[in-house]
Amino acid sequence: MDTLHLTANQQRVLDCIRHHLDQHGRPPTLREISENLGLSSHSSAQDYVEALVRKGTLERLPYHRGLRLPHRSRASAATQLPLVGRVAAGSPILAAENIEAYHGADPDLFRPRADYLLRVIGLSMRDAGILDGDLIAVHRTETAEHGRIVVARLDDEVTVKRLDHRKGQVRLLPANPDFSPIEVDPRRHAFAIEGLYVGLIRPDAAASKIQRQG
Repeated sequence: MDTLHLTANQQRVLDCIRHHLDQHGRPPTLREISENLGLSSHSSAQDYVEALVRKGTLERLPYHRGLRLPHRSRASAATQLPLVGRVAAGSPILAAENIEAYHGADPDLFRPRADYLLRVIGLSMRDAGILDGDLIAVHRTETAEHGRIVVARLDDEVTVKRLDHRKGQVRLLPANPDFSPIEVDPRRHAFAIEGLYVGLIRPDAAASKIQRQG
């Protein structure tokens, strides 16, 4: 491992990555590093990242944008949750290619215990307090009671909705009048419950806010 001192620009890039991880729970893209630091190109950001990896101040993980700080990698796995971004069609939610990063949140803060975090895209659950960009904590389960908020897979799409399961019919209900309920027809759709919503983490400029379901 190369333990040479960092140059001023390497330190700036490292500080940018550390700040982004703290604020968003995931490493920045090369574009974000370049824009935040006013670098001339993405390749410049790439060069600095590679130098930081060689010097041991960054570590690579085997998935897209997989970077972490070494001290974070030594943290107990019991106090970290995988953070899932967009889910590739047909892939298991916790497949390596879907994991953006690991977030320093204790799974036992939530009831039932959280197994992973899922990044929310859109405002379909706005009136349930779940906003675009929130990280929802999810307990893995294949079943859920009527009225609970679930992570569901409908064909190749993964969505967060309230489960309406009555009289042998299944609907997925948004919590925003601008969106329509989803009628689940087992003759036309492949449907499965992937997990139960048990709370959320809302990154903001000051600190991450943790909210527990129930």
